Amino acid sequence: MFPLFTVGGDGTEGSGLNFAFTNSALFMVATVAIIALYLILSTGSKSVVPNRAQLLSELVYGFVANMVRSAAGTAGMTFFPLVFSLFTFIFVANMLGMVPYFFTVTSHIIVTFALSMLVFLTVVIYGFAKNGPKFLKLFVPSGVPGYILPIVAPIEFISFMSRPISLSVRLFGNILAGHITLKVFTGFIVTMSSLGFLGILGSALPLIMAVALTGLEFLVGAVQAYVFAVLTCMYLNDAIHPSH
Repeated sequence: MFPLFTVGGDGTEGSGLNFAFTNSALFMVATVAIIALYLILSTGSKSVVPNRAQLLSELVYGFVANMVRSAAGTAGMTFFPLVFSLFTFIFVANMLGMVPYFFTVTSHIIVTFALSMLVFLTVVIYGFAKNGPKFLKLFVPSGVPGYILPIVAPIEFISFMSRPISLSVRLFGNILAGHITLKVFTGFIVTMSSLGFLGILGSALPLIMAVALTGLEFLVGAVQAYVFAVLTCMYLNDAIHPSH
């Protein structure tokens, strides 16, 4: 952590509120910089016959666009920049976290919660702006008999309000758990290797597990970025079509 400055309660420099450029901030900046630089360089030429870099950018664009259309309809393309940004940010951040001695920003609950709150507030603000009071139909599922609405509506409301928690914990938990497990097995390798010849032979099993878990972690990082983006599209669909 690189401290920038601290501010005391009276507004003067000193002890109190600490503003610092942390590892998390550093790698979030690095993630955004990598994405922006790649997209600028790969799409700058706009070749009719794309090279590999441009083709990859176009494939990611098409992948996210199809995801948005299938989950939220054509009207959901209004939010394509948001979904595309979230997907690429989480994906690249997860991949950077797999590099030794690098930092995984999505293993911090405050980061994933901030992303989730961005989605949640977008849904609420746009839902009321577009639909007005009709947005509250989201808590009254169609076809539900009136006599059980007093039970169903509170359940729907609690489910809706818990979305930021579930969305953030899902991403945070999967990434953190995978990294902890990988660290445990790699720790076994070092510990057993220090026990002599038999320990070195025995360390082959945790080494194999560590290699397998590394591959699995790459897959989990990609899947979690996809899941976060898909759920974002589904939540945005509720803001666009609250009565469905």
